[in-house]
Amino acid sequence: MADTLPTRSATDFFSDPIDTQPLWFKKSSFLQPEFDSEAYISDLRTLVSFDTLRSELQTHLASLKHELVDLINRDYADFVNLSTKLVDVDGAIVRMRAPLIELREKILGFREGVESTLVAVQNGMRQRSEASAAREILESLLDTFHVVSKVEKLIKELPSVPADWSNGDVNSMARSSLNNGMSLQHAENETNLRETQSMLLERIASEMNRLKFYMAHAQNLPFIENMEKRIQSASLLLDASLGHCFVDALEHRDATAIYNCLRAYAAVDNTRNAEDIFRVTVVLPLVQKVIPQSGVVSGASGDELVDDYQQIEQYIEKDCKFLLEIASAENSGLHVFNFLANSILKEVLTAIQKGKPGAFSPGRPTEFLKNYKSSLDFLAHLEGYCPSRSAVAKFRAESVYIEFMKQWNIGVYFSLRFQEIAGALDSALTSGSLLPVQKLPSGPGNSQDLTLKQSVTLLESLRSCWREDVFILSCSERFLRLSLQLLSRYSNWLSSGLAAIKTGNAGRNPGFEWATSAVPEDFVYVIHDINCLVTEVCGNYLQGVLQRLCSCSSDVLNVVKQSIIQAGKSLSDLLPLVMNSVIEALTEKSVEDLRQLKGITATYRMTHKPLPVRHSPYVAGVLRPVQAFLDGERATAYLTGEIRNELLKGAAFAITGHYYELAADLVNVARKTESSLQRIRQGAQRRAGASSDVTDNNVSDTDKICMQLFLDIQEYGRNLSALGVKAVEIPAYCSLWRCVAPPDKQNAISF
Repeated sequence: MADTLPTRSATDFFSDPIDTQPLWFKKSSFLQPEFDSEAYISDLRTLVSFDTLRSELQTHLASLKHELVDLINRDYADFVNLSTKLVDVDGAIVRMRAPLIELREKILGFREGVESTLVAVQNGMRQRSEASAAREILESLLDTFHVVSKVEKLIKELPSVPADWSNGDVNSMARSSLNNGMSLQHAENETNLRETQSMLLERIASEMNRLKFYMAHAQNLPFIENMEKRIQSASLLLDASLGHCFVDALEHRDATAIYNCLRAYAAVDNTRNAEDIFRVTVVLPLVQKVIPQSGVVSGASGDELVDDYQQIEQYIEKDCKFLLEIASAENSGLHVFNFLANSILKEVLTAIQKGKPGAFSPGRPTEFLKNYKSSLDFLAHLEGYCPSRSAVAKFRAESVYIEFMKQWNIGVYFSLRFQEIAGALDSALTSGSLLPVQKLPSGPGNSQDLTLKQSVTLLESLRSCWREDVFILSCSERFLRLSLQLLSRYSNWLSSGLAAIKTGNAGRNPGFEWATSAVPEDFVYVIHDINCLVTEVCGNYLQGVLQRLCSCSSDVLNVVKQSIIQAGKSLSDLLPLVMNSVIEALTEKSVEDLRQLKGITATYRMTHKPLPVRHSPYVAGVLRPVQAFLDGERATAYLTGEIRNELLKGAAFAITGHYYELAADLVNVARKTESSLQRIRQGAQRRAGASSDVTDNNVSDTDKICMQLFLDIQEYGRNLSALGVKAVEIPAYCSLWRCVAPPDKQNAISF
């Protein structure tokens, strides 16, 4: 049909397949090789119910059957023709079976032959490996036997030279022949003899090293165990002969013989023996000359090590340098020796411990520090013989070096210095009063010298932390902490004293008694000393500390600088508190004169006195304490103009504020009293039948009081001007003016 509708796809109106499976049901899971039906069902049971799962599986099964039918219908013609195309299949199978069976038999036979051959080859290889291992062991045993025999033979050849090394006759012959004027030719023969002997010993040592190698690879064998006595005997003979040869070479300073002996010691890995021989033969006699061990030296001067180290350094340069140069020569192979630590430093440490044990005692800090610094210089001198940085690191890592440094108890030394420095400051701060240390200078100016014993002690304590005879670089962080603690202690002493003055508990707090007895003039010293201390701490003192720590990194120096500057800032922050205490003390004195304001009320109340025409006498004394303080010798000598102006303005503002409060209260009380009297007077007039409209043209008592106060504040303003303070800039004075000034003068302040 022409109008046949196109086939609609199996989708619904929302373009979704009609047979869309749920998201939890995945067909691909059935195609995985490791698919397990039980695990699959148990996993899905956590998501859906059993009925839903069974329904979906049945739907999927129906879908698979439908697809199978579709596939068969699609290729049905080929499926049917398949049986017609297969002709004589059984005959073909029979014909192919015979050659395949024959081929399989051949392959099996060949496989058996290969396996038997492989087994034979493997057995042969195993036997060959066992034979090779046995041969190696046998060769090693033979080599061990030959080496032992060779070493014994070489050792037996040692006494064959015209000297008995075990008895040291060569040394006696050398000394006697030299004393008797033996010829140069005989001396050369003796030198050649030592060199030959040392070369022979080096050869024996190399054979012993080879023997140790063989023994390490043939342990627990009866043959080796039977030869252990021979090997030990040969080793002892070698050590004894090598020791005699090395001693003789050291006594004659035979560089070639010493070099050969050291190589022999290095070959047998017996460096400690060589270091001990050098220590006993060469270093011990030299050190005993400087630090005798026969008796212990006592006393401060007897425990000093500076001169001893200098003499030992000279002896090292003279008698030990030749060996150190041989051992540190480049490409010499003698880097395994450390004569500096295990010979020289070890003997020096032993000599000090036995001869001068008091040198390590921090009980005398001054002598202890001298010995400690001289010891560091001595170690630095020894490090100068190290050819490289790695040699220096090796020297410092030696146990003798570590033990030597442990003898110096730096922690106890710092504790003693802490008690000494901090105790001095604490004793000064616990004094009951401020103690001046010098007389006032005769001329005006700003003295840069500290004036109080407490301040002088603080500065001395701060400087003591970094003095040459106190400071130790290894304790630099401790001394920095102590310096900051000293500044904090001083600041706390000042701030606590000032706080005690405000609370009135200065006398009951121990250490703050000075605040009770201090007068405003005493605080001049405090202000001056704070300025001087801040300038010194953030200036020369800081530079001295940084110079002392110049070997530290820039980051460390920045931290030190910031910490000291912060401590100085904390000290300078106390300056306003001290100035406020001075201002409060001056204000209290001035307020005593201001209390005479109360007499003005009694003067004009119900006395019918005329209007006042001059100021009260008390006005002249209001600012007298401030003027006396500023004109005093201490303020003139130790206060800068800026601080004097701040104190003057602060006192003027505070006094004027109190003045305003007292005057305002006085005027308010006078006005209330007058108002009450006026009401009483009017009530009496009404009872008497008199007219209450009569106006009293007389000046009231309140007006008289206000006029008197007005005259007083005018004089007070003139006194402020005389001191250099503008009264119009004081808010309290303006309020006081508006409170007592006549109406026609309210807006203009004039004196």
